Amino acid sequence: MDSACYNFYVAFVSAPDFDPLARARCVLTDEAEALRALAERLDETFVRAVDLILNGAGRAVVTGMGKSGVVGRKIVGTFASTGTPALFLHPGEALHGDLGMVTAGDVVLALSYSGETDELLAVLPALKRVGAGLIAMTGNVRSTLAQAAEVVLDVCVPREACPLNLAPTTSTTAMMALGDALAVAVMVGRGFGRDDYARLHPAGSLGRRLLLRVSDVMRTGDNVATVGSDASIRDVVLAMPRAHQRAALVLNADGTLAGLVTGGDLRRALEKFGNDCLDHLASDVMTRAPLTVAPDALAAEGLRLFETFPADIGEIPVVDADSFPVGMLMLKDLLRAGLV
Repeated sequence: MDSACYNFYVAFVSAPDFDPLARARCVLTDEAEALRALAERLDETFVRAVDLILNGAGRAVVTGMGKSGVVGRKIVGTFASTGTPALFLHPGEALHGDLGMVTAGDVVLALSYSGETDELLAVLPALKRVGAGLIAMTGNVRSTLAQAAEVVLDVCVPREACPLNLAPTTSTTAMMALGDALAVAVMVGRGFGRDDYARLHPAGSLGRRLLLRVSDVMRTGDNVATVGSDASIRDVVLAMPRAHQRAALVLNADGTLAGLVTGGDLRRALEKFGNDCLDHLASDVMTRAPLTVAPDALAAEGLRLFETFPADIGEIPVVDADSFPVGMLMLKDLLRAGLV
């Protein structure tokens, strides 16, 4: 801690008035400096921890009491979302049956800044009997926890950001940051990529963009308006509302796609043919060889077609490899699916 922050702490505990901004800046400065120091002293011990988890046949089991337990739960979330199966084991509950969660192929990451947390030390013999690997994350490399571990990650900090040097602040920040570093390093070691991330986050924006297919959101069956190539514009006008569509697929005699009639096409037909437009053929006004999309294309690709097509369109026919229509992709359905 620099002299300015130290003087501030002294002033804080001795005077009722204080500057909240100065206090906040000192906390952030202290924690940032502790993280920089932690980064600088990382060595092969960290590599051994990564290798232990990567080579383990089971999961990452994180355990800790109090604030360390809160940090541990966050680390579990980071591991799980980046491709490493993980769970949190409460030390107290472990001695009353929850130890059954742990298998011989697991690697336990035990968090205790002092390294002397009673509840955590009590469960160590049981973990060893199970045969799980043990990584200690502690601020005391000579502690009982450190002596029992295969790998020790040192998260020692000069002091807490708490002005009384009591509340876990800088130390928990260091634990959480090193937990993130460990999870991300393991993630890279596994070759975990964007597609893997999307599979674990199907409800997120990235997951939807990488996983959702046109077939998942397209309209099918009675929700698609279709007419034959010999149908009249009157037939199209009647088919659209029945399917709750603003466009109709025009099919050849063999069922392949011949064209598309949109609301815009109908307005132009009315302007061109006047009151007699309903008796003209759909093939007279349809768009031949319209823009189409395959059912197995990503829904995000369908959205890109809507966004880049020169004309303002709201529907795209979905056709298979043999040009048979299988559905209709609508822009509003893509928006409803949360792709934008």
